[in-house]
Amino acid sequence: MNKRMLTAMLTALLLLSGCSQPLMSPATSNQDTATTVTSPDKTNSKQTTYPTDDLNLPRVPVELVKSIDGDTISVMFEGKKENVRMLLIDTPETSHPKLGVQPFGPEAKSYTKELVEQAKKLELEFDIGPNRDKYSRLLAYVYADGKMVQESLLEQGLARVAYIYPPNTRYVDKFDDLQRISRNKAIGIWSVENYAQEDGFHPEEHEGATGSNSTSTTASKVPTEKPQKQQQGCNIKGNINSKGEKIYHTPDSPYYERTKQEQWFCSEKEAVQAGFRAPLK
Repeated sequence: MNKRMLTAMLTALLLLSGCSQPLMSPATSNQDTATTVTSPDKTNSKQTTYPTDDLNLPRVPVELVKSIDGDTISVMFEGKKENVRMLLIDTPETSHPKLGVQPFGPEAKSYTKELVEQAKKLELEFDIGPNRDKYSRLLAYVYADGKMVQESLLEQGLARVAYIYPPNTRYVDKFDDLQRISRNKAIGIWSVENYAQEDGFHPEEHEGATGSNSTSTTASKVPTEKPQKQQQGCNIKGNINSKGEKIYHTPDSPYYERTKQEQWFCSEKEAVQAGFRAPLK
């Protein structure tokens, strides 16, 4: 009996050890699969994503007639020549009857012209709201070889987010972020403090920053103790813009190179004591 029992126990142990090996395999396999699936999610979590990234909305192919301005083009749409106003952005003017040519307007116009004229495929994407504005222009997102022109202009600092009229606001969150990046880099329209504002563009700020709009009124506001020459170690620029605002710029300021100094300061404390303030962030 003892031998039979010993034989039975050994047989049972062998069977259990043989069955236990396959039970580990699915668990190991599932763990490997989970790692493979979640790895892209971890990568994407480091990047900014938007609900509109994977919409795959229909686009209408059009033929370019001409580029009119930074934010306006003319195309052949449904057999007719139509002007297209790009949704959610605004670029400085180049031929406005009242505003004339605004700073960075020619740059924006040239940039858009190059994008749309060199594109092999030009497409329009409409939002869910009205397709036309009060001037009967088409309202759309414009794509040149698959790249949205509005995004490119915002990335280059040649446009501001504007004319946000619901429900035509599909990409406004993404546009706001692109604008914020360009503004932080102080490129294009953001290279001059207060030039691009919520209510439009202010050329007088650009002129004040570059010193091209010096007037007797502005000059009279400059302190009489202004040094005629830059003193050694005094590299903070004091500027008085067209509104009479006294602003100082340190070498770290994104507007430093573009600023026409009207007074040099040796320290920020000295600038503040003279009535100047730091640039707005």
